[in-house]
Amino acid sequence: MIIGIGIHCIDIPSIQSALTREDKSFLFQVFTPDEQGYCFEQSKPELHLAARYAAKEAVLKVLSLGEREGIKCTDIAIRTGPSGAPYLELTGMALAYERSLMIRRWHLSLTHTDHWAAAFVIAEGVEEYAPDYRD
Repeated sequence: MIIGIGIHCIDIPSIQSALTREDKSFLFQVFTPDEQGYCFEQSKPELHLAARYAAKEAVLKVLSLGEREGIKCTDIAIRTGPSGAPYLELTGMALAYERSLMIRRWHLSLTHTDHWAAAFVIAEGVEEYAPDYRD
């Protein structure tokens, strides 16, 4: 049963701008060390960082939450499997909300051009929880 879907799109120049600042706190507030390592190994790290940022925002939309509820962006990690496919790993408060919504599986798709990055996520869970947003 689908618990929720989320999509987010971001322009690459906004990430490039954040990367050129002397203050690198943005990187550490948003991306885990593993995410940073993976992205900076790529020829255009800004594309991969932007796609991961979009994925984090899409997950927050599924959870219907924001950082004000105690979730940090680093509680949502985008990993890369052996096949190269991205997947989600939640920790901290994000994991607590995932469990409270009885989410059992995430599906994640990332895409980017030289100007835009986007992510689409689907959360699957148990039928007993599936919210009816029409109420």
